[in-house]
Amino acid sequence: MAADKAFEAVVHGRVQGVGFRAHTQDRALALGLVGHVANRWDGAVEVYAEGSEDALRQLLAWLHRGPTFARVDRVEVHWVAPGGAEGRFAAH
Repeated sequence: MAADKAFEAVVHGRVQGVGFRAHTQDRALALGLVGHVANRWDGAVEVYAEGSEDALRQLLAWLHRGPTFARVDRVEVHWVAPGGAEGRFAAH
């Protein structure tokens, strides 16, 4: 089934070394999303996700909180056209 929507997000704060990628992957898989999450060189985490608008908004709300030991200072979000990602939501 083709994705309705997609977003690219960059999460800033204390988001590396606190399980952010694994928790994001778990949340995205539970929501039925495809895409990926990865650490960036500058200490931020980037997320690309495709799926239903409702599921994406739920993931986005979670990204603003993050897991217990994270501190999210800011989330930059850009809604984009779905790119046809396939398979499981991956953590890199």
